[in-house]
Amino acid sequence: SISVFLQPGNYAEAGISVLDPTVKSSQLNVTDMAEDYYFPSAAIKVQATEHISLGLLYDQPFGAESLYPSNNPVFGANGEATQVEVETHNLSALIGYQPTENWNFYAGPVYQTVQGTVSLRGLAYGGASKLGSYDINLKEDEAYGWLAGFAYQIPEIALKTAITYRSEIKHELDTTETVGFGAIQQPNALTEVVTPQSVNIDFQTGVAANTLAFANIRWVHWDQFAVKPTYLAAATQVARGKAQNLIDYSDDQWSITTGISHKFNDKWAGSASVGWDSGAGNPVTTLGPVEGFWSVGLGGQYSPAENYFIQAGVKYFWLGDAKAQTGGTVAGDFSDNDAIAYGLKFGYKF
Repeated sequence: SISVFLQPGNYAEAGISVLDPTVKSSQLNVTDMAEDYYFPSAAIKVQATEHISLGLLYDQPFGAESLYPSNNPVFGANGEATQVEVETHNLSALIGYQPTENWNFYAGPVYQTVQGTVSLRGLAYGGASKLGSYDINLKEDEAYGWLAGFAYQIPEIALKTAITYRSEIKHELDTTETVGFGAIQQPNALTEVVTPQSVNIDFQTGVAANTLAFANIRWVHWDQFAVKPTYLAAATQVARGKAQNLIDYSDDQWSITTGISHKFNDKWAGSASVGWDSGAGNPVTTLGPVEGFWSVGLGGQYSPAENYFIQAGVKYFWLGDAKAQTGGTVAGDFSDNDAIAYGLKFGYKF
């Protein structure tokens, strides 16, 4: 979200969100394969002149943190387990032009880094003689994209809406692939990863005294997304007659969050929200076996003074059931999963 950039005057904030998911499969005897996620964020917006504003936003837009039980032979072998760690960092620079108090047109470059490691273990990948002893290290790569959008507001009724487009960003990561529990190292190669383009629509309006209704709609172009490491593709082409992707998705992702917020007095405010996410297709990779979610959330804000505040919130997710596949073969069902998220943010007007 670029909501920070639409704040009046000069403004800065910093926050962190923590996601604690439980993703299990009774069919495959997997008690939990999802690790906790931590998402820091920070942003600053400066109103340089009456008509020009500048902004800098940091976040971690994509990621994964999963670890299967090592004692499960479907996803473990030799005391090791299937696991994945993907980390991204985004730095977006914005310049905005406000011809009137109602309109804001903005654009800017986006700097992004991506890195990841994946280990495949167990019978789900054919055992140690096939891909059940495969590791890949995708070294950090940096690349650039861009974003652009516009916002319209009517301050008298607290109406504010914004549409923001973010471009895809193409990475080519130096890659090391190994098999046989690290015994055989494949020659270094480049793996292409294209983080997807997206569109965000943010909307809010006053509905009663000290009360706002808000909504966010998001589209992410995951359709045809695929990560195709050189050795993995070649080995599976020979073994199965078809190259296997490390990760792929079949559908675009749609999500919507809507809710209401109320200011109780000069110091305290609260909010409640509901959300829905379509996911990016089913079956899905064994490295993230869920399809979308429903969510409910509650938040509070405390403002000791007019120029700064503290926000905290909690959100509960019902994660969508999914069939986990590898190489086009379904390994099993993951169902009845959930997650809980916590957030903390500090905001300062200067």
